[in-house]
Amino acid sequence: MDYQAKWDAKYKAGTHQSRIPTPLLVQQAEFLPETGKALDVAGGAGRHSVWLAQQGLDVTLVDLSPVGIGLAKQLALENDLHINTIVRDIEVDPIPPGPWDVIVSCYFLWRPLFKEFAQQLNVNGRLIVVQPTKSNLQKHEKPPADFLLEDGELPQLVEPLEILYSDEGWLAEDRHEAVIVATRR
Repeated sequence: MDYQAKWDAKYKAGTHQSRIPTPLLVQQAEFLPETGKALDVAGGAGRHSVWLAQQGLDVTLVDLSPVGIGLAKQLALENDLHINTIVRDIEVDPIPPGPWDVIVSCYFLWRPLFKEFAQQLNVNGRLIVVQPTKSNLQKHEKPPADFLLEDGELPQLVEPLEILYSDEGWLAEDRHEAVIVATRR
């Protein structure tokens, strides 16, 4: 499947252009440093990147969709902010090299990345992940099972990082999700 074309079409159709960060990310603001370099993985139209920049971070958004990246740049400009952007398929190519003070992955699941996350985090850096689990299928048909965590899986994926916060359940917006904040010591 041509995922770039799929996501370009979704962004052009306006179906994935939310400007509001997920509440589960915003609730983790206390774990963010006051300054530093942040990476928004598969950040699409930039809602999380812009929020991270508003928190004082130097943000790089990486996504495979040039259309999504264009929307993210526009959203940043509308908020008088700057974000760095990279068009890259991170299922094929590595994430941009760190070290990163913050790595955020919201609603994107590619399990091989978790090893890269641990390697690319700065000492005391933060990894924040928000991802639906398979229990979400009890109420919602999307995302499909291939893009969902197994229930209870996320803490295992972030090893060897130290978990600072973890929760899973019907947490926000009537979705069954897992959220975790982990650090490299």
